[in-house]
Amino acid sequence: ANVEEAVTLESVKDYYGKVLSTSKDLKTSACTASGRPHAKLLEIFKKIPTEVMEKFYGCGAPLPLGIAGLSVLDLGSGSGRDCYAAAALVGESGRVTGVDMTAEQLVTARKYNESFCKDLGHKTCNLEFVEGYIEKLADAGIKADSYDLVISNCVVNLSPDKRSVLREVYKALRVGGEFYFSDVYCDRRLPQHVQEHKVLWGECIAGALYTNDFIRFSRAVGFDDPRVLSSDPITIDDPELQAVVGEAKFYSITYRLFKLPGQLESLCEDYGQACKYKGSIPGMPSSYRLDDHHLFETNKLSLVCGNTAAMLGENGKSWLAKHFEIIGDRSTHFGEFPCGPAPPAVGAGESGPGGCGPAGCC
Repeated sequence: ANVEEAVTLESVKDYYGKVLSTSKDLKTSACTASGRPHAKLLEIFKKIPTEVMEKFYGCGAPLPLGIAGLSVLDLGSGSGRDCYAAAALVGESGRVTGVDMTAEQLVTARKYNESFCKDLGHKTCNLEFVEGYIEKLADAGIKADSYDLVISNCVVNLSPDKRSVLREVYKALRVGGEFYFSDVYCDRRLPQHVQEHKVLWGECIAGALYTNDFIRFSRAVGFDDPRVLSSDPITIDDPELQAVVGEAKFYSITYRLFKLPGQLESLCEDYGQACKYKGSIPGMPSSYRLDDHHLFETNKLSLVCGNTAAMLGENGKSWLAKHFEIIGDRSTHFGEFPCGPAPPAVGAGESGPGGCGPAGCC
């Protein structure tokens, strides 16, 4: 990292390791969960040690269900809440690794992992935490093509080199894997004086990416069709901080980025394909939501574009493949597939998060 990036990383480590004691010390709603997590997750959260829960700072619940047996990597795992929950979801046949650069948070995360796994009934602990930077995962011992799922909770915005984070995630994922994460985004590019505000950096505001820039960065590294699962506005209650950001609007967005090289196109294309959800994901017997405009009811055929078919299991590559039946192939092209709506955080001139809009994918 250059000097400026190193200073930023040290500032973040200090804020989360020394300035904040619990999530109650936060000055904005950015680093607190938006929306209500699934009931299955809430039950797991009740079993997680209190200290881990109190030192959790996140802007969502980026934990998909149906991940039994998968390998999961958590970027900026902090006190470890999402890793603990993931360890319960993947079961003893899966594994979970948390990466964090803050020593104080790692102490908390490592304090209970062995006893928590024992309480789950696991013969061996499937939960580990390593120290490192999310911009340099290889240096932390994270091997390429070794994870089915990468999660992150309000952390990427804290990085001074977001392109490197996305590149590293793409490398770490196996083909068919997914980056499923919540973070903070803005409706514009923030001016320099906001980006240099230390408290706003720690509060996950100053480092928020403009949504259209995020789409560009994602596509550049290989995540060709970013999808939005949910989007919620963020409030800044502190008058002084509100004055600094001015009229900029911030959102907590959960994105889904699939690693499916050669299968995802820049636009939605119609190949006459359809899919059927099997109802096989625990906690989701009647339907499954892929993104903000794709809800699949159990045993009901739904027409889908080629990209959606790939994400749900075309050719058996996606981690979701065992839960869906894909009907049809790409032998015949029927033109463009009608697109879905764009979320409110998007600039008027471009396709929005998830590629939706006049020139985007569904």
